[in-house]
Amino acid sequence: MSAKSRILLVDDDPDLLRLLSMRLAAAGYQVSAVASAEAALSQLAVERPQLVLSDVRLPGRDGMALFDEIRTRHPSLPVILLTAHGTIPDAVEATARGVFGYLTKPYEPRELLDKIEQALSVAGPVASAGPADEAWRSELISRSSRMVELLAEARLVAASDASVLLRGDSGTGKEVLARAIHRASPRARKPFVAVNCGAIPEALLESELFGHVKGAFTDAVSNHKGLFQAADGGTLLLDEIGDMPPALQVKLLRVLQERAVRPLGSSQSIPVDVRIISATHRDLDAAMASGQFREDLYWRLNVVTLSLPTLAQRREDIPLLANHFLHKLAAKYQRRLSGFAPEAMKALTTAAWPGNVRQLFNVVEQVCALSTTPLVPLALVQRALRVPGVEVLTYAEAKERFEREYLVGLLKLTDGNVADAARLAGRNRTEFYRLLQKNELTPGLFKGEGGGVGDSKQTGSEDGLGGG
Repeated sequence: MSAKSRILLVDDDPDLLRLLSMRLAAAGYQVSAVASAEAALSQLAVERPQLVLSDVRLPGRDGMALFDEIRTRHPSLPVILLTAHGTIPDAVEATARGVFGYLTKPYEPRELLDKIEQALSVAGPVASAGPADEAWRSELISRSSRMVELLAEARLVAASDASVLLRGDSGTGKEVLARAIHRASPRARKPFVAVNCGAIPEALLESELFGHVKGAFTDAVSNHKGLFQAADGGTLLLDEIGDMPPALQVKLLRVLQERAVRPLGSSQSIPVDVRIISATHRDLDAAMASGQFREDLYWRLNVVTLSLPTLAQRREDIPLLANHFLHKLAAKYQRRLSGFAPEAMKALTTAAWPGNVRQLFNVVEQVCALSTTPLVPLALVQRALRVPGVEVLTYAEAKERFEREYLVGLLKLTDGNVADAARLAGRNRTEFYRLLQKNELTPGLFKGEGGGVGDSKQTGSEDGLGGG
């Protein structure tokens, strides 16, 4: 590695600390040496290294506790633990929890240097401007070279006001990257607003984006600010832009050209200052060729393109992500989980992952909910992998989601007619209106969505709001 690689060395033995510091400096590394976990955390707050090398036995907080704190604050920072008291169970637990390496004293100098080189080769370059420099991308857990390059581009793009098109398969983290770009931009203190263009009926989407005035349509009982106005001064993410209906593409293009929106039913345009990030998993070139996506809108949105890799293309991140999700979700399910058994982690790293990072999160959530041992066993991981993409919901969450999807389906089926929808639901109109109000659904916006009750075979199952 280059001389710029910085290592934080933690050991309470002053002689060993001095010896190791000299040895690592001779190998071309910059070394910061401290004698306790508390001192290490203080040093990390001042300057972030590319690797932490720590003894396990420390005064006060031990090396494993230090690692847990580092993982919380700096998830992508590799840690190697050294100990004179190493045992096989300790090593298994440490590696299962995400420690990069675990060496027992006395160790061969070459063995230690090789382990350091391996850790630095996957850690990628790290800025030395301190932890605040990393805050913008805190949700993007990675040490793969592909993601390092992508994040470097994203950081550069964030400083400008250029429109960004994010490409990538479903579940690769397009919205997470969009949020990171917003946080790294001059607009960070203003709103970030996201809308899924493919999950909302066309009439409702137009009102959601541009707003409406009182009386613009049936049930428009008050003025409603659209998402463009809500995001004024900040960033608007148009997720699944490839699914936007053609008629709405024309109106969106006009808004982008004029930098102003005209709410439904209004004769006045309202100026807006919004940075647009759009995202899609569709092939927009093919969509343009078939006339489903406007070429002039495409070039307006596609000033800069960033492409997210699939999880299979960044497999070195799987242990890091899996342990990060496990640590995050263990509290939700009130489980004392320390990591994955080695064979369970191997199963995770070799799985196909068609659902990408979202699927990995769902798998980890399922094993968190079911695990009864500190180390998640292989059997649970195999069970979760057999049902890819299953989302673990509480009964209340599942009931709430079903209710909204059911109501949307009825309104589309009945063309927004509340009397017909209430009759099909077996509820009186007053009760049905209360359900609509609870779910923030406006019947008038569903007019034209279906063809009446007689068209139930065609439209009854198309709601789209529960899709992931």
